[in-house]
Amino acid sequence: MNKSSFIITVLAILASCGNKEQIRFETATAEYRDLSTGVTATGTIEPVTKVEVGTQVSGIIDKIYVDFNSEVKKGDIIAELDKTNLMSELSNAQSNLSNAQSNLDFQTANFGRYKTLFEKGLIAANDYEQTRLSYEQAKQQVAIERQNVAKAQTNLSYATITAPIDGVVLSKEVEEGQTVASAMTTPTLFIIARDLTDMRVIADVDEADIGQVKEGQRVTFTVDAYPDDVFHGEVTQVRQEATTESNVVTYEVVISAPNDDLKLKPGLTANVTVYSMERDNVLSIPSKALKFTPDQTMLPTGDNIVDCESKHKVWIEDGKEVKAIAVTTGVSGGSFTEVTSGLNAGQKVIVGVTGNSGDTPGDEERGSNPFMPGPPGKNKKK
Repeated sequence: MNKSSFIITVLAILASCGNKEQIRFETATAEYRDLSTGVTATGTIEPVTKVEVGTQVSGIIDKIYVDFNSEVKKGDIIAELDKTNLMSELSNAQSNLSNAQSNLDFQTANFGRYKTLFEKGLIAANDYEQTRLSYEQAKQQVAIERQNVAKAQTNLSYATITAPIDGVVLSKEVEEGQTVASAMTTPTLFIIARDLTDMRVIADVDEADIGQVKEGQRVTFTVDAYPDDVFHGEVTQVRQEATTESNVVTYEVVISAPNDDLKLKPGLTANVTVYSMERDNVLSIPSKALKFTPDQTMLPTGDNIVDCESKHKVWIEDGKEVKAIAVTTGVSGGSFTEVTSGLNAGQKVIVGVTGNSGDTPGDEERGSNPFMPGPPGKNKKK
């Protein structure tokens, strides 16, 4: 027998051994692990308390005493407007009050005289009533002018802008010499954050996932500024108002974000994972073990098949054959699934097939993504 004939004979003998002898099973061990599922979203980091400081009077910015990142205390003067016009208005109001008071003094004395004459019957009732009316009008005018003085004093006080809270200046929107007008809306001069060690994340969660998010759930998130750091927080609020943008509906979820080391800065984008389910130290197996189904050539030839019709089952090696075991499953964490009964820790379950299996379907067709393309010629008819 020449060399070529020998090779052909050997290949024929190997082929006659059948696929069953050439199959090698890929197995995994049932073991205890932590399982979790999460909802992913993106959000923006911002301070818990942020106040926009404005002005209620118009004028020119005369002095600014703070800058970006300045630390301020409640009541600290942070800016002043030019007070020239406001002081003039106050002076004018005070002059009007003085005139009104002088007129009231005169009308009071005059009314006293007319009252005495009227009581003695020396003047007509009409003259008395006219004098009393002038006296009452003078009293009302004094009250009006006092209110005008108080208003002018208040407007003058508004020219001195103070910090409403303890915090840090995040934004300064004006410069000295700039004119601000409060005709319709209050202009924003500064933005002050109360405490940058106490931040929060406002995350936009898709409508398909919002049902899984609840207050109190654990959250982890990362920011591009510190790609190696994982920050931790907790869901503190799930807002009911929906936001629709480009036909995508999302809901805002508020997440606490402790920031003791001040790494987190307002405006950073956070990549958020909200853990909707967490189970610690549960017996679990790879989820693809529950999806594995052996080829007919791998099935037992006798009567030792165990509950092959069960809703959930896994396959184990039994000598040169495979055997099905019925299991009860619990929660699923995606790649792994909890097993509550049917298996013990340490047992090995089949998750796929490796090796040269000829036409026998292998792991590529059973335990992996069904949409992944197979090797060239794999599905060709012979």
